[in-house]
Amino acid sequence: LNAHLLSFANTYRGAGISRYIANLIRGLQEFDPENSYTVFLGAKDVPGDFFGNRRFRPAYSRAPTGQPAVRILWEQLAQPVLVNGLKPDLLHSLAFVRPLFCPVASVVTVYDVSFALYPDSFKIANRLYLRYFTRHSARAAQRVVAISESTRRDLVRLWQVSPDKISVVYPGLEERFAPITEPDKLVEFRRTRGLPEHFILCVGTLEPRKNVEGLLRAFSTLLKTGSHVRHLVLAGARGWKCQGVFDLIEALNLQEQVITPGYILQAELPWWYAAADVFVYPSLYEGFGLPILEAMACGTPVVASNVTTIPEAAGDAALLVEPVDVEAFSAAIRSVLDDDSLRQDMIRRGLLQAQRFTHRRMAEGMIGVYSEFQARAAKRARS
Repeated sequence: LNAHLLSFANTYRGAGISRYIANLIRGLQEFDPENSYTVFLGAKDVPGDFFGNRRFRPAYSRAPTGQPAVRILWEQLAQPVLVNGLKPDLLHSLAFVRPLFCPVASVVTVYDVSFALYPDSFKIANRLYLRYFTRHSARAAQRVVAISESTRRDLVRLWQVSPDKISVVYPGLEERFAPITEPDKLVEFRRTRGLPEHFILCVGTLEPRKNVEGLLRAFSTLLKTGSHVRHLVLAGARGWKCQGVFDLIEALNLQEQVITPGYILQAELPWWYAAADVFVYPSLYEGFGLPILEAMACGTPVVASNVTTIPEAAGDAALLVEPVDVEAFSAAIRSVLDDDSLRQDMIRRGLLQAQRFTHRRMAEGMIGVYSEFQARAAKRARS
């Protein structure tokens, strides 16, 4: 397993893809009793007890692969040499890209193709690298793992990757995402974080494809209707081209109503979800949309956009609207805030939907990919 993007840092590096990798490795250790794994790592912050299974051997790089350029060189030059020496059944590249020249059979995981569909959200060097190398990797690998049916369709449509070699393995939720049933503790949490009693929450990097500016316009419209919820929390790191968000906050005169706490520690996220009246996810494009399920698992109703993979994550448990329809987004939020019967039904449905996405299902899905590959390899060897 190439897990060089795995990080346990209390920064954005420990979120997103890193969490998917961490949860997968945890699941494989618990639910795969047969295969043995060598795990290539770059970060030195992996807890000592993370690898508690003797069939998992961590292999740390001496190179500082936390730097993107160094990681790319390691993946393309050093990794093939190491793999050739180990001679595993396969190499699973867990983040888009496998070596151009891979000495063994390979599996590659692709989370999304936002760099191809929303190029303005990426720096040019990053965009070009991901576009070329991910396309090559998806075509050259013996198996591709997508984290949603939407990403699977994108790979087929954009790069003509054979649909027969793409498997979908959904992410799994950590157990810490659960309802917080002690109101006094939530009151204390809001107090210590300087949060109002009632607020709308959005979690995600502040960047164009997250459609934060559209949400700000919907929130401004909501305030004009006299809603009792008067605050919006935009929780996330500042991303590429985020200045437009802050310019719009000023233009709409929302400085007193919009709270921007920055990146939220993973351990604190359940408290933020549970403290909110409603979670909103207005993104224009996602590979999956895990925050939707995190919020649902914490008992918070969700309003989200109805595009790409978001309906897969949300199921029938969220209100889904066109992300560019400001009036519709505002009206959907208002209905959740005002209609208690609707709210309770959404909470109930959300808890059920979140239960479908577990570590076990994630691990068993990936083990199925490996088993199918091994069975085909054995069949070819016999013939």
